[in-house]
Amino acid sequence: MSNPYFNSTEVLTHAGVMAMLSAGIARAEAMGQPQVIVIVDASGELLGEIRMTGAKYLSRKSAFSKARTAASIGAPSDSVPEAVRTGVGLATGGEVTGLPGGLPIWHNGVLLGGIGVGSGTGPQDIDVGRAALAAIGADT
Repeated sequence: MSNPYFNSTEVLTHAGVMAMLSAGIARAEAMGQPQVIVIVDASGELLGEIRMTGAKYLSRKSAFSKARTAASIGAPSDSVPEAVRTGVGLATGGEVTGLPGGLPIWHNGVLLGGIGVGSGTGPQDIDVGRAALAAIGADT
């Protein structure tokens, strides 16, 4: 019988975070674009990050916002409607963004967190994020 006071769910482990970071780094190196990669859990707490040598240091803040946005809404960060991007960005102190490069981490229908990638173009950031998701067999 199910207990109404507890919920059992999947969580992203440190091994999964490391696999995602490694795959993201490999994809970024293959395209010749150093990146900042940030991974958060479903509550937006940091699980892992790297700023590759040569990546823009301010991209850490945007990559973190992209990851938290994707984890919060369960969708890519660039799906935040254009009409509300500025207002929601101001209201959250930059915690929510509509910039491309944030992707949710879904597995077996469970939202595990988000990944944010920054320092390249939007398509490059998304490509690196997708490579990281593929490394752990996340739902796409």
